[in-house]
Amino acid sequence: MATISRGSAGIGDAPIITKFEFHEVVVPAKPGIVNSESLAKPLHMLPVGGKAAWSVQFDALPKLVVKMTLANGVVALGEFYRDHEWARIEAISGELLGTDISALSLQQLPLPLVREFDGFELALWDGWAKTLGVPLYKLLGGRVRDAVLCHAWSSHRTLDEIGPWVRAYQDQGYRAIKLKADLEDDVVGLCEQIAAHAPGMKVVFDPNQRWENMASAKIRVRGLEQVGNVQLLEDPIPKWMIPDYADLCRFSSIPITQHIALPYIYQGQRVHDIIALIQQRAADGFNFNAGLAKFAQLNAIAEAANLYCFHGSEIDLGILEAMYVHQSIAAKSCVWSSDIFGRLIREHDLLKTPLRFEPPYAFVPEGPGLGVELDPAALERYSIRHEVFA
Repeated sequence: MATISRGSAGIGDAPIITKFEFHEVVVPAKPGIVNSESLAKPLHMLPVGGKAAWSVQFDALPKLVVKMTLANGVVALGEFYRDHEWARIEAISGELLGTDISALSLQQLPLPLVREFDGFELALWDGWAKTLGVPLYKLLGGRVRDAVLCHAWSSHRTLDEIGPWVRAYQDQGYRAIKLKADLEDDVVGLCEQIAAHAPGMKVVFDPNQRWENMASAKIRVRGLEQVGNVQLLEDPIPKWMIPDYADLCRFSSIPITQHIALPYIYQGQRVHDIIALIQQRAADGFNFNAGLAKFAQLNAIAEAANLYCFHGSEIDLGILEAMYVHQSIAAKSCVWSSDIFGRLIREHDLLKTPLRFEPPYAFVPEGPGLGVELDPAALERYSIRHEVFA
């Protein structure tokens, strides 16, 4: 356990940061829930340490949960994306200790542009919302809908398994399911099986840019159009092929979406990417993954362009998913079903009271800030490292 000491005399009841408490956790997926046993393909698309991209399964990577204590008694929560760096965590904590968060601009926080940004940002926003006694979505302009439409999720599935698997989600109340797909997947066959076993169920395909080129994409699109149950096609080809994306949007009757994932700092994604895509008509809509301020900015651009989005995820735990619900109910452009399904996939969400799901909808937690509490027993069960900076 590391400790960074800062003076605290005279801070009174001001919202001054006095302590960061971090729990590093590993929460595995439920057995058999990610993909068919014969199709076990790692899903983390970023390099990890000395390993290449697409070499580590997402649930093997640790995640970080933070409790940030303020001098006014507020305990704020944050959750980081998988595969954080402790050196950055300690350095940023040291810079923020002693800060009066009421003096900060939530739109321009004094944080470096790193993958760990959103975890600290969430704690700061949660702390300020709790200090004001308002739900987090109030800081985003207020709610524009009562619940967030969500879809189910699976990675890669075999043809003989996919139909009954999707039907089980349909029986729960879901109207769509998101599936991963690379060049080895028979996406037309998968959709035919889904249509046979779960009539009316829609599919969102996410190849993660792995269909490689227009020739591979076109033949699959034409087959999927004939089956007729694909709701969206996300990132079918590499992102740098912007003119090809524009051609594909004209070619396909299935909406083509692009994932603007700002946590993928390594891949250089930024807010301005959406402007270039809109200018060149290279997307019919978007999957947005971003922290609070940047997601609001992306939503505003999409709304101004009269385009729809849905909220993305990294198959997260309950704190981040609570943030996603707050963001989505406050975003006018967030019309399509979103990637809020971590509770379906992982053993636990680490929350004392789970988010309220009534498929296909997720509901925003009530109360100030995020409106959620950590489950101490679950946190202890899955924790592999504990650090306090105070």
